[in-house]
Amino acid sequence: MTDVIAPERAPNPDPPRRRPGAGLFRAVWRWHFFASFLVVPILLVLATTGLIYLFRFQLEPLLHADLMRVDRQPGTLSQPHSGQLAAVHNAFPDGTIVSMTEPAAPDRSTVFSVALPDGSTRDAFVDPYGPTYLGALDPDTTVSGYAVRLHGELMAGPWGDLVIELGACWALVMALTGYYLYVRGRRGRRRARQAGRAGATLRSRHGLVGLFVGGGLLLLLVSGLPWTGIWGAKVQALATDRGTSLWSTDPGAISDPTSTLDESLPHSHAVDVPWGMGKSEVPRSAREGSVANIDTAVEVADGAGLRHPFTVAMPSDEADSTGVFSVIGYAFDAPTDERTVHVDRYGGRVVSTYGFDDYPALAKVVSLGIGLHEGRALGLWSFWGSALMCLAVVFMGVTGPLMWWRRRPRGAMSVGAPRGRLPVRSSPVLLVGLVALGVFLPVFGVSLLVVLLLDQVVLRRVPALGGWFDVT
Repeated sequence: MTDVIAPERAPNPDPPRRRPGAGLFRAVWRWHFFASFLVVPILLVLATTGLIYLFRFQLEPLLHADLMRVDRQPGTLSQPHSGQLAAVHNAFPDGTIVSMTEPAAPDRSTVFSVALPDGSTRDAFVDPYGPTYLGALDPDTTVSGYAVRLHGELMAGPWGDLVIELGACWALVMALTGYYLYVRGRRGRRRARQAGRAGATLRSRHGLVGLFVGGGLLLLLVSGLPWTGIWGAKVQALATDRGTSLWSTDPGAISDPTSTLDESLPHSHAVDVPWGMGKSEVPRSAREGSVANIDTAVEVADGAGLRHPFTVAMPSDEADSTGVFSVIGYAFDAPTDERTVHVDRYGGRVVSTYGFDDYPALAKVVSLGIGLHEGRALGLWSFWGSALMCLAVVFMGVTGPLMWWRRRPRGAMSVGAPRGRLPVRSSPVLLVGLVALGVFLPVFGVSLLVVLLLDQVVLRRVPALGGWFDVT
């Protein structure tokens, strides 16, 4: 009997090996994916309201031309500010006039901020060539007023402020992970375009626009953090304990965003006059000499070289004979030119001056950052750059969800998230980076712990949820 020798079986081919870094790429993609669920809606709100805010000086005069624009006849001179002030007093006999802002152009009206007994505020407009009272607006109910309140706190008070800060923190994560995905995924995007895959062009454009948006977003978010209720308040407290400040310490300084005299804001919140905030010692009049009025204060500030148009804060209490006029020089396009002159209401002498050069070092940085954030620090370059940035953020907020919608698993009980876990245990640098970011941004740190707990305790122990969120 002939033995039959069985043929040798071919060895099994080696299982496909994952490219080095592929696991990290998908893990970063997963974080980028889930962060977008929180970040994209917030960024769309911030971008659209920010765009309205940028164009507020063009938009509001169109919507309220009867109040904000005037017809100037050739050769007509503007009337004294004291006469314009009297016109507003007649219109609001029970109100307190907190400040006056000069017209920004010859065809614009003078604006007076008025605090009413019920706690509300009004912006009263006066034709400076009359002087004729034109009418008033609640500054919080204008288009730009709504926009700035949505931009700051979603019109929801401290909770809205917290949501904005949370979104800003995770937007930083979005930007950093986006740069990683762009660099590591460039070959894959090129192959997808060459193969003519559906959505490849959109994905490439999303990445290219993201190169611009990422850097700008980091700048805007970092410069906006001082306004936040948790990070900003905590850092300000730490700075105060060390003898410095994020904001100018002069009560009339324009760089303080809580000041009622910040002329760049579309609303005034004039219930509290600046020197009622208790941030620094208030200059006082000497009670010697003849009584000065608002025209005297404007003339003195003009002689001191302040930039027009001025914003003049009235003495906080007419019964308080030691109050002063605080005149703020217009420095919308140049934060370094910010300057305030306090004028004695007796005799009209300068009690004190305060400007950018007097700010603490941190306040100078914050002031310049705010100028960039608001698109005004570098003239038209920063204005149009900020406008383009807002439009680019809207583009990213639309194309990101659209890419997911095209590749989502149809019919499956899953969101189609990338699968992957960050190699935190094997990467000390990554661990240190996450901890440092969590310490620097406490809201992010707390939310990160919540996300990790949900992932480990809930998603990985409930199969239905784990499948829905594509947990590995």
